[in-house]
Amino acid sequence: MNYYADDQERVRLIAGLRDLAEFLAQNPQVPAPPYADVLVFPPPGSNAEMFAEIDVIAAQISATAAADEPGGHYRAVRHFGPVQYRAVAIPNSTRDDQGKEAE
Repeated sequence: MNYYADDQERVRLIAGLRDLAEFLAQNPQVPAPPYADVLVFPPPGSNAEMFAEIDVIAAQISATAAADEPGGHYRAVRHFGPVQYRAVAIPNSTRDDQGKEAE
């Protein structure tokens, strides 16, 4: 499984975001959310590997990576007005706990 868009997928994503923005601008009667999130998750690995990937993304988006509470998700966020680009690593222990709850 590919966790990041390849070149063609990236082009389609960007075009789709632009199309959505243009559609909402041309159709003010259509409800729009007050904010939007674009989420990116690193490939599975050890916590150290996933957190290191978030650190790389943080540098690329000029953000500071940090853990949040209570789940300890490690994230880097860049805001574009009400739109957020968020790179998030979910610690293995949190995912393991969620899997146990589902059983």
